[in-house]
Amino acid sequence: MLRILLLLPLLLFITHIGMAQVPDGIISELIILNVNTGEEKTILKEKRHFEAPSWSRDGGYLLINADDFLEKISLDGENLGQLFPDQVSRVNNDHGFSFDGETLVFSKNEEGLSSRIYVVPMEGGEPRLVTPNYPSYWHGISPDGKTLVYCAERNDSWDVYAIPTAGGVEVRLTEAEGLDDGPEFSYDGKWIYFNSHRTGLMEVYRMKPDGSGVEQLTDDKLDNWFPHPSPDNRSAVMISYIKDQGGAHPFGRDVKLRLLDVETKKVKDLTPVFYGGQGTINVHSWSPDGDWIAFVKYHRPD
Repeated sequence: MLRILLLLPLLLFITHIGMAQVPDGIISELIILNVNTGEEKTILKEKRHFEAPSWSRDGGYLLINADDFLEKISLDGENLGQLFPDQVSRVNNDHGFSFDGETLVFSKNEEGLSSRIYVVPMEGGEPRLVTPNYPSYWHGISPDGKTLVYCAERNDSWDVYAIPTAGGVEVRLTEAEGLDDGPEFSYDGKWIYFNSHRTGLMEVYRMKPDGSGVEQLTDDKLDNWFPHPSPDNRSAVMISYIKDQGGAHPFGRDVKLRLLDVETKKVKDLTPVFYGGQGTINVHSWSPDGDWIAFVKYHRPD
C-alpha cells in the first residue's frame, strides 16, 4: 500500500498529460452518441492515437488533440486541419471553449514546468497565460466566461481551484484528502461538478461555485470520472471504470459511459463496456442541442 501511495502522484501526472502507455498500432474511433435514442455514429476511425473530443459551441465540428496539437474534425469525418498550430502546441487533453464560443482554453505541457493553462481568442492572436503556478489542468469555465476551474497539485495535494479568466489569484475550492479532479460548471452556473477520491473510490460530486454545499452524487462500485453536465442542467455524462483504478485514470481499461440524473441520482448505462479510459471523454463534449455526446473508443492492434 505504501508503494502505491508513493507512486500515486506520478501516476496522476502521467495520466493527466496523456503519457500513459499506448500500444503501437492503436486504432482510435471518434463516435457521437444520442443520449435519448442510443444511436451511435462513427465520425472518424484511424490507425493512430487521438483523444478528448470537445464540441464547438456552434455545433459545426469536433476538436481533438493528437501529437501535441489540436485538430478540427467535421461531423462528416473530414479533417479540417490543426487549430492555430503556430500558437497552440504541446497541448494535453484538457481543452475546450467558452460558452459563447469566442475563447479557446487549453492546458499546455511546458518543458520543465509541466502543465499550465492558457486562453486565446477564437478570432486568433497570441495565447495568454492564466495560471503561472503548475501543474494546472483545465476542465471548466463559468457561463459568463469570467472564471476558470481546474485540477492542480499544490504542496503535494491535488485539489480543485478557481481563477479569474483575466488572470489573478487562484482560490482553492476543495481540501478533502485524496484527488479532486475534473471540475466543470453547470450551464446555469449554479454548480461545479467534479470527481473525488476522498472516500477511497472515485465518485462524482457537485458543489457551489465558492466551494460550499458539497454533495455526493454517486455511490457504487465503479470508478466514476469526469462528469460533464448537460445543457438542460438535468443530467451529467461520466466515464466509469469497471475496476477500481486506485485514484488514476489510465488508458486501455474496460469502461462504459453512463448518464447521471443529478437530482434523483439515478444512473443509466449509455454504452456497453468498451476499451477506453484516458482520452475517451476528458472534457466537455455535449452537442449544443443537448442530444449528443462525443467520445473516443479504442481498438487494440491485431
